[in-house]
Amino acid sequence: MGEYYGLAVAVGVALLLSTGQCDVNCKGLDGRPGEAGPLGRDGWPGQKGEKGEPAVADNTQVDANTLLMLRGEMGSRGLQGDMGPKGYRGALGAVGPSGQPGQPGPEGKSIGHSDDSPQQAKSAFSVIRNTNTYPTFNQVVTYQTYAVNRPGDFDKDTGYFTCRIPGVYYFVFHSMAKVSMCLRIASEVLGQDKIGFCDYNRNLDQVLSGGVVLELRFEQRVWLESFKEHQTDNDARDSREKEIIFNGFLLFAN
Repeated sequence: MGEYYGLAVAVGVALLLSTGQCDVNCKGLDGRPGEAGPLGRDGWPGQKGEKGEPAVADNTQVDANTLLMLRGEMGSRGLQGDMGPKGYRGALGAVGPSGQPGQPGPEGKSIGHSDDSPQQAKSAFSVIRNTNTYPTFNQVVTYQTYAVNRPGDFDKDTGYFTCRIPGVYYFVFHSMAKVSMCLRIASEVLGQDKIGFCDYNRNLDQVLSGGVVLELRFEQRVWLESFKEHQTDNDARDSREKEIIFNGFLLFAN
């Protein structure tokens, strides 16, 4: 009886093994995805990493238009900050090297001396014309000789006195000839109002004189000139000796 029971068990196992086999097309159904588990706790902080390699400079040139696109808009101007404290005065630096000499300045002009100076301003001239020719009408009389010319304000070759010391001057002339002659003192102060003198005496030797006081400014001129009034053509052609002396001097400076 016992033997029969053991055989029956063996046969049952064999049947189970034979029925559990399946061909290659035999496939079970997929199971459902499992539900997500709860979040785990934060892990411990990791250790500090190693230092990275140095950055490599990028020498690539960036287009200017690209830079403008990257540039942000200008912000509003901030309020002015408080003035900082005054800084300490720095130490005096060393003396620098000497510069090059400058160009000479313009020549100075004499303006005379003040009233308190023991040496007052001076200007005087006396020039002489001694020739046989008659002085040309309406022309400035020129001269051959200086008797006095201090400090040199008269030019005998042009016949002009040029004021270098503003003030009041006295001018006078004398002429000697054997014919009629007319002379006048002219100046930029007088303009067209020239002061003329004539001599029509019929003596052999005729003497003509005239003078005037003028107040002159700096560089105003005075001169003597001949003019025609009643002289004849023979007077202008006369070749006898004639002499003209023209004098002027400063009375007082302004």
